[in-house]
Order: sequence, then C-alpha cells, then structure tokens
Amino acid sequence: MESDYVTTPFGRRPMTLAMLLKQRRGEAIAAETTRSKWKLFRSVCEARAGLDVSDRALTVLDALLSFYPEDELSSEKGLVVFPSNAQLSLRARGMAAATLRRHLAVLIEAGLISRKDSPNGKRYARRGRGGGIDEAYGFSLAPLLARAGEIEVMAARIAADRQMLRAMKERLTIYRRDIAKLISAAVEEAVAGDCERVSSMFHSILDRIPRAATIETLTPVLEDLETLRTDIVNLLELHAKMQMASTSESRIERHIQNSHTESLSESEPRLETGAGQAGRDPQPGTKPHDDGPKAQTRGREGSRLAVWPRVCELKSFPLATVLQACPDIMDYGPGGKVDSWRDLMTAAIIVRSMLAVSPSAYGAASRVMGPESAATVMACILQRGECINSAGGYLRDLTRRAERSEFALGPMLIALLRAKSPAVSRAGT
Repeated sequence: MESDYVTTPFGRRPMTLAMLLKQRRGEAIAAETTRSKWKLFRSVCEARAGLDVSDRALTVLDALLSFYPEDELSSEKGLVVFPSNAQLSLRARGMAAATLRRHLAVLIEAGLISRKDSPNGKRYARRGRGGGIDEAYGFSLAPLLARAGEIEVMAARIAADRQMLRAMKERLTIYRRDIAKLISAAVEEAVAGDCERVSSMFHSILDRIPRAATIETLTPVLEDLETLRTDIVNLLELHAKMQMASTSESRIERHIQNSHTESLSESEPRLETGAGQAGRDPQPGTKPHDDGPKAQTRGREGSRLAVWPRVCELKSFPLATVLQACPDIMDYGPGGKVDSWRDLMTAAIIVRSMLAVSPSAYGAASRVMGPESAATVMACILQRGECINSAGGYLRDLTRRAERSEFALGPMLIALLRAKSPAVSRAGT
C-alpha cells in the first residue's frame, strides 16, 4: 500500500528528516476513509488562511483533483495523479510553468500533496494485463485525504469566526449610529451633562478601529461603545423622568392651590353656600351672627371643612432628618441627590410610579398632608418597602388617618432612625 511507501526526491534535491516525517504523517490514512474530492476541496478553500496557501496554489490543487478519475478519494484506491506539465498548466487556467512549479512546492510544503518520483523523474503509470494501474508516479493526494478531518474542523472554525466577525461589524455599525444620534438628541434637549466630553470619548473609541478588523481587536471596542451607549440612554431616561416629575409636581401644586380657594365648587359641590366663611374666625370687634337654622348649617359645613386647617397642622421635620431616616430616596433625586424639598418631591413622584401608587392616592395625600409631608411619607414607604405589601393601600390608609388627625410623621421617622441606629434618642416617645 502507499502508506508503506517512502520516496526520496529525484535529482539533486536532498532528502531531509522533515520530508520523511511529513510523508509518514501524510500517508497515515485510517482504514475505509473516503471523502468527496470537491467537498473536501471546498473545505480547503474555506480553511485557506489556516493552511497558509494562496488562491493560485488552490487553482493548482483544483487542477490536480480534476485528474483523479473518481468522485471520491478513497484509501482503498490509488491516490496518485500523473499529469504532464503541459496538461496541468492548461487545467490551471494557462499558468506559466515556473509559476506552476512554485505553487506545487507550496502545496507540498503545506502538507496537502506529496511527490512520488519515478526512477527517471517523469510522471507516468504502469498498467497491468487487465488494464488496471499497477504503479503510478507523480503527485499523491494521500496527505489531503489523511488531513480531511483536520481540514474540515479548521474550515468550520474559520467559517464560524467569519460569521461572528460579520455580526460584530453589524453591531459596530448600529452602535455608531445609535450613539451619534443619541448625542445629537442630548444636545437638542439640553440634557444636563458634558456632551462635548462624551462626543470626544466616542470619537477616541472610533479611532481605535483598525482597517483590517479582527475579533480580537473589535471585542474591546464594542464593549466600550456598548457602555457609552448605555450611559447616554440612562442619562436621557433620567432627563425624561425629571421632566415628567416636574410636570406632575406642577399639576399637584396647582391642584392644592385650587383646593384652598374660597370657592370649593369643583371639589365640594355641596358646600357652595357659606363655604367661604366656614373655618374662619370672626373679625375682632364683631359678633358672630346666629340665625338659628343657618348657624347650625354653617356649623355642620364647618365640621366638614375642618380637614383643611389640619393640613398645615401636620408637623414637618427638617430635610436633613428626613434624609437621615430615609437615605434610599436620594437615589431617585435629580442627579442622584436631594438638596431641597423640591428635589425630595421630585424623587417622591418617581418613587410613586415605581411602587405602583396611583396618582389619585398620592394627590389625596398631598392635599391632606401637604406636598412636603406627602413626599416624606413616600420616602418612608420606600425605606420600609420590604415590610409593606401594597404601597398604594398603605398611603391611602395614612391619608384617612391624617384626615381624622390620627397620624403624625414623628413616630414614623423616629422608628426608622432607631432601626438604623439603636443609639438614637427616644425623643417624642
């Protein structure tokens, strides 16, 4: 069998140990190994970069395979082809003889073919009486068949890498487009932040992209672009939330102002008569009128309006105390901090939406307790989130208790302070 055959070069070319090892490795074909020669050739073309062969060398290999009579390469059959230089040149698209010899040497060096030289250096076959080939001298395709499994694995890996590189280039294009347009949107919306620095960082990342991009070079670039895009998106979302919070806060403040006007026709349609005077003290030097039934009516209406004077009676606490008891609320303030009561109310509206508290429930709490106290209650609810199943129901219950003057902020804040530090004073207990 050819796997037991070792040939030395014809002429003055020397025999080396590397040539011997390459022959033995190339001829070590597993039994019953077969491959479609054209499918195997496509795998060689796919793995060209890993095999370190040129496209012109593949043209020569294509020509050599065309001289093999069978469609399948088999270790049970002869794997030697013996075309002349003239015929090989024709099937290699008219390649010059010198170029042909150079690319044949490349294929041999790559371990895809091997030489089987005749005694006189010519390529020919000796046929037996039955017409079959007994011995052939030329180029052996046995190394190609012996490395079929290796070549197919290499081709699959290269194809997968090429597909991954294509996907990474697509992601790169999308990231570049997204970041450029997001920066433009941030500039147009006057978003708080250093847009020039972000744009400069974006261009510095793009400058790192090489002309011949590879998976290794694109991976860190894509990671940096993804991080930058995420930061810009978060900045824009925070800006949008702040705008929504500011709009909601303005509506709540206008609603509170309208609720304190003398005409309560919108919120209390049944209190139109005498409602303007129902909770006011008589002017000095004047005597309150007592008209019998009218006075009793005013008394009943005054008791129904008694909730409004209690709005200002709900004791408030310093902002620093509220933030010390409820530090979690600061994460939702503008820029991640709370420096004023306005910032606290803005953060409370964001937290209200996050905890699924309805606008009506929060609006009622703001009307009864006052906007600052309602924001403080929302901060306390956020701080005790693990212990509260329904934030909306809990807020409505506190609002009803505040209407009956049964609720105060002090015990709630002191309880949170004690939970944070046992050494907190027991003032107010």
